[in-house]
Amino acid sequence: NQEIWQKLRLIVVHATEVYIPLNTNQSPFNVGLPIDLPEFSLAQISQLADLHHLAWDQAHITQLQTLIGGHPYLIRLALYHVAKGDISLDQLLATAPTEAGLFRDHLRGHWWNLQQHPQLATAFIAVVTSEQAISLEPSVLFKLHSLGLIQLVGNGAQPRCDLYRQYFSTVAAEKVASE
Repeated sequence: NQEIWQKLRLIVVHATEVYIPLNTNQSPFNVGLPIDLPEFSLAQISQLADLHHLAWDQAHITQLQTLIGGHPYLIRLALYHVAKGDISLDQLLATAPTEAGLFRDHLRGHWWNLQQHPQLATAFIAVVTSEQAISLEPSVLFKLHSLGLIQLVGNGAQPRCDLYRQYFSTVAAEKVASE
């Protein structure tokens, strides 16, 4: 009510992974205007590669985008490690969906989250093993999208990127083989 506080503007930034255990109808994150970080475009990935002093042509950038889409974190991680000389682009592409790959911690983190919520795991495995977008129950769709694992196609879902399709299809196959 005091004039000085009327000038205060507050921005709250949070990861949507917290949505999984929350009752989304009573979440404290339901207030305000959500702003999603968009996928990087080919031009933006090219610009980032240039900023990392990588002399990549369009084919290199397209190869990376084909694997991980425009996922901002994964793009940044890949460019950083290639620029640092830890790994070549060819090695990154060959090992990415494996336990030896650069993205292993990121992928394991998602798998751990999914294992804690079997309904989400089952739904996501159905998404990655389908050739086309599939319909899911709205709360499952919301949570998988909030995790950044899927992209919405109409009322359906498909994996956010080919990396997720490759890795989680393998994880699903191993899970079925062990049962």
